[in-house]
Amino acid sequence: MAILLHSTSDFPSTYCGGAVSIGNFDGVHRGHAVLLRELVALSRSHGGPAIVVTFDPPPTAVLHPDRPQVPPLTTMEHRAQLLGRLGVDVVLALPTDQRLLALSPHDFFHETIVGILSANSMCEGPNFRFGHQRAGDTSHLGRLCSQQGIELRIVQPELEAGGMISSTRIRQHLLDGQVQAANSLLTMPYEIGGIVSRGQQRGRELGFPTANLTQCKNLLPAHGVYSGRVSLDGKTFAAAVSIGPNPTFAEDTDKVEIHLVNWSGSLYGQALQCQLDNRIRSLIQFESIAELRAQIERDVNQCASHTRRILDGMRGVRQQND
Repeated sequence: MAILLHSTSDFPSTYCGGAVSIGNFDGVHRGHAVLLRELVALSRSHGGPAIVVTFDPPPTAVLHPDRPQVPPLTTMEHRAQLLGRLGVDVVLALPTDQRLLALSPHDFFHETIVGILSANSMCEGPNFRFGHQRAGDTSHLGRLCSQQGIELRIVQPELEAGGMISSTRIRQHLLDGQVQAANSLLTMPYEIGGIVSRGQQRGRELGFPTANLTQCKNLLPAHGVYSGRVSLDGKTFAAAVSIGPNPTFAEDTDKVEIHLVNWSGSLYGQALQCQLDNRIRSLIQFESIAELRAQIERDVNQCASHTRRILDGMRGVRQQND
């Protein structure tokens, strides 16, 4: 995991003098990975850490506080973990406020890139914008970097059949329930997380106890039943994940319920993360509890089978690389 910092007032001098990239990096997708490979290469050639600068909260939350905010694809902590897997050393989550957003491109550059980070190099995409009302572009950034002797690399976006890989595309796939399509654009399978709280224990009564996940801070996919995976105590367990209300019991409240296959114990009060692999069906209203129980059993078997195939494939890749 990359080191995650939330303050600029006491930014450690040991992290200064590195390569810097600025952006949201929400989801940490394959397009980000291409840019970050260049960032890490710059940090190695110039010396110093590879640093990602992002914003917390996102600028839209400050600029438009009355608008409903779309949950992020990744929490800041998970984002730092994913960025660390790609070689990033430090993530600076700038505290976003009106003062920061009012800085001109020139002032933002000199205050943050030069003054706080003492950057020796930068890496950005061609559509990068910065400063008040996003007035600065890559040409402006290039002139500022040149004046300070900072090397700047502009990395072209990653393209595939559907166009440019972006967090917006991934978000729409998830809202459509297309987890596999979203995962194909990400560097790791999409993950939801939260705190396990006590629910109505209907799953236990049906023979399939579930962890009731609450306080989920990132975007939940469309309603449905998903196959997934949960890591506990060094082991990976298949998971059948229901997202949305339970129509059989005439519920209208969204819930996230996770059944861990071949696992027993209590998780109440614990943080839990679950990777999602595939949407296996929509939510259905059943005519009887017996029909619901039979369908859950089919769901669990399908999820377990899907997870076995994934884990077998991962083991095969590891053996080939050994």
